[in-house]
This record gives sequence, structure tokens and C-alpha cells, in this order.
Amino acid sequence: MKLWVGLGNPGAKYAGNRHNIGFMALDRVAEDHGFAPWRSKFQASLSEGKFGSEKVLLLKPETFMNLSGQSVGEAMRFYKLEPTDITVFHDELDLAPGKCRVKAGGGHAGHNGLRSIHQHIGPHYDRVRLGIGHPGHKDRVAPYVLSDFAKADQDWLDDLLRGISDGAPELARGDTSRFMNAVALRTSPPRSSGSNKPEPAAKPAEPEPPAEPEDDRSALQKLVDRFR
Repeated sequence: MKLWVGLGNPGAKYAGNRHNIGFMALDRVAEDHGFAPWRSKFQASLSEGKFGSEKVLLLKPETFMNLSGQSVGEAMRFYKLEPTDITVFHDELDLAPGKCRVKAGGGHAGHNGLRSIHQHIGPHYDRVRLGIGHPGHKDRVAPYVLSDFAKADQDWLDDLLRGISDGAPELARGDTSRFMNAVALRTSPPRSSGSNKPEPAAKPAEPEPPAEPEDDRSALQKLVDRFR
């Protein structure tokens, strides 16, 4: 059994925030793969489903970001899971918008949701880091992450969420390479299939020169003609 945790803040006020991209990722997975309806448990919204024989629990803590670890710890203990059975989907300031990286363990890098999870279950869980870009100065981080994605972000955001959903079965099996390939096929499609630029027109063939007429003059006639 795997426990996938999406980080965000509960309520309609925060639903479109950059900070809520973890919630968005799990919502897309649940919808695309026919997971059970969301229900309240462990101070969170919980949904269950399977990829083949692998059971996956989707958890969206409703404790607000700074207390996410309370919900994660409660669920982990109830299902008798290890931290290594848990994958957390979260926003990442240090990645360009639309980028995705998988990481095993490590620090929290100042992310308040991860900081709380560290406090409750330790650092040895996996993460799917979802790039939202950086506002440029640390004083602007809070209003930036608590603002909705701009209209200009919608295309790459949709591609990223689709890619995560496409690769979810591979992630459940522990194949992070195939998961990342699935994401890349959505976010960085091959140039030949992603470009609308028309192929250059074929250069018209050069017309063949007309054939030279056959010279059937006699040697004497050629000599006479030469001195005319």
C-alpha cells in the first residue's frame, strides 16, 4: 500500500493558489483513474484506488499547510506504513514553472508543509516536486504562493497535471523513470508532434535540357559548313 499526500490549504478561497498544486495533482489522479469518492478521515480528505495490484491512498490534509504533518502522521500510523511508503506532492519555488522532479528524502527547504511532516514522521519520505517558479525576492514568497495561477499559466499547468496522471501507475510501481517520461511527454512533447510549423515546400525539379538533334551530315558537308 502507498500513501500519496497532496499539500495545500482547504476551502474555495485557496483552491486556485500556487500553494495548492499538490491538491490539484491528486484531484486529477483520482478523477482520471476512477478512485473512490473523497471522504473525511485523518483530518483530511481521503480517496482510495488501485493501479493493478497496488493499492494507493490519496490524502489531502485539511489542517492548513503549516500543520499537514498531523494528518499524515495519523494516517501512516493507522495503516501501519513506513515513511518510505509515502510520497508527498508539493509546490517547489526552486523549479521553473511546469518542471517536475522526484526526490527521496532530504530537507524541507523552508516549505512549511514539509517542515510539519518532518516533525511528525521524519525526513525519509519521497516527494514529487512541482515547479511554480520564484517571485524573485523572499519577501514576495508568501503573497506569491497564496495567489492563484495566472491565466498564462493554465496551459503548462494542465500539461503538468495530465502528465502526472498519465505516469501515476508507474509511480505506484516504484518506476520513477517511467513516471518522469510520462510527465515529459506532456510537458516537453517531441518537436515533430508539438510544432504546427508547416513543412517546407519541396523544391521543384529542374526541367531536363532538350536532347541534341542527331548530326547526320557527311564529313565533307561538315567541312564545307565550317568555312561558311
